[in-house]
Amino acid sequence: MGPLQPNAAELVLGLVVFFLIFGILGKAVLPRIEKTLAAREDAIGGGMERAETARSEAQRIYEEYQAELQAARHEAARLRQAAAEEGTALIAAIRAEGQQQRDRLVAEAKVQLAADRIIAEAELREDVISVATELAGRVVGEPLADLPRTRAIADAFFAELDAKATAES
Repeated sequence: MGPLQPNAAELVLGLVVFFLIFGILGKAVLPRIEKTLAAREDAIGGGMERAETARSEAQRIYEEYQAELQAARHEAARLRQAAAEEGTALIAAIRAEGQQQRDRLVAEAKVQLAADRIIAEAELREDVISVATELAGRVVGEPLADLPRTRAIADAFFAELDAKATAES
C-alpha cells in the first residue's frame, strides 16, 4: 500500500482523530483566541477612541481657556482705558480747581496790594506834608504848621500830581 493507496482503516481513524482534534480546537481553543484577539482589538481601537476623546476634550478646554483669557485681556484693556480716562478727567479737574484758586488768590492779592498802596500813599502824603511844612518853616524862620492854608496847598499839589499820573496811564 503506498502513499497513493492508503489503508482504509488508517484513513478512517486519521479522519476521526483529525475531526476530533478539529472539534476540540474549534470548541475550546478557537473561542479563547477570538476572545484574546477581540480584547486586543478593543484595547487598540478603544485606546484610539479614548485618546481621540481625550484629545477633543483637551482641545475644547484649551479653546475655552483661550476664550476666557481673551475676555480677561479685553476686560483689562477696558479697565486700563477707563482708569486713564478717569485719571485725565481728575487731572483736568484738579488743574481747573488750581487755576481757580490761583486766580482767586491773585485777585485777593491785587485788592490787598491796592489797599496797602492807598494806605501807604496816604501815610506818605501826611509825612511829606509834615516834612515839607517843617522844612518850609525852617527856611522862612517861622513855624508854618499852624497856618490853615498849608494843608490846602499840599492837597492841591497832590491832586495835580494824581491828575498827571492818570493822564499818563
